[in-house]
Amino acid sequence: MNYVKLGQRGPMVSVIGFGAWAIGGTDWGKTDDDVSKRALHAALDEGVTLIDTADVYGFGHSEELIAEVLKERGGKKNIIVATKAGNDFYRKKDDSKEYGPARQNYTKEYIIFAAEKSLKRLNVETLDILQLHSGDTENLKKDEPWLALEQLKKDGKIRHAGWSVQSFKETEQAFLLDEHRDLLDVIQVRYNLLEREAEKVLFPKAQKYGTGVIVRIPLLFGFLTGKFDENTRFDKNDHRRMNLSPDKLKKYLEELKKLESLYKKYPHYTKAQLALKFCISHPAAHTVIPGAKTPEQVKENCKAATLKDVVF
Repeated sequence: MNYVKLGQRGPMVSVIGFGAWAIGGTDWGKTDDDVSKRALHAALDEGVTLIDTADVYGFGHSEELIAEVLKERGGKKNIIVATKAGNDFYRKKDDSKEYGPARQNYTKEYIIFAAEKSLKRLNVETLDILQLHSGDTENLKKDEPWLALEQLKKDGKIRHAGWSVQSFKETEQAFLLDEHRDLLDVIQVRYNLLEREAEKVLFPKAQKYGTGVIVRIPLLFGFLTGKFDENTRFDKNDHRRMNLSPDKLKKYLEELKKLESLYKKYPHYTKAQLALKFCISHPAAHTVIPGAKTPEQVKENCKAATLKDVVF
């Protein structure tokens, strides 16, 4: 594994992280908590030091599983856990399990409330990184979410302030990095071999300001592993039923043809490894957070960290 400082003000992290959306138990089809925990253990055994999650993943379940694994390993030590807030799934402001469909909520009061909940689930006194979770532009134009991050930093509840840029809004929302560059230690952005909008405006700004960049969706929900074709279909409880619908699969498969020469040039690496290496090869991108539900997926992903002979 290789390690890098996450921007000028961020922590040291592994260049391959662990994306913990899938292990939340919702949105990605059937999961098994025991297997999910083994996947997390495998990641840490491979030298992964960044785990990215969100409070809404499994309505807190992803955070809870992470806390369990870290406890089993004797504590956090040098592990950085990044979480997110802004998608309000609570129905009662107490410890009730009565959760419901998420809706955007970027009020100062709510962001602070959500951070407190994540602190409890993760069993920590301070969140390493708290990111505003892919808010609409109109919500993020308001002062409240940014004031919440400032207050949480001041109160010692978070070490680093972050923002997860809304997918397909990388250029539209880039002005927010200008406005909040002194507050934002880290941003997270959708970026992969087929979706490179971030290169136009957002990445240059991040480089200019020394902002840490976490790349998400590097495998395009698994599409860039090469395991899906035009006949692939997903269960109703799997978000890919929409995000990799038949129409989108057809579009992506057509775009995939331009990568054929890359795959032929490096036949000794898997398509997943090449996709991950591409992301961390960009000078603005510090780390990448592929999702994984099994130890086998984790181990394949981690090998991408040390590919030395690949040129894009």
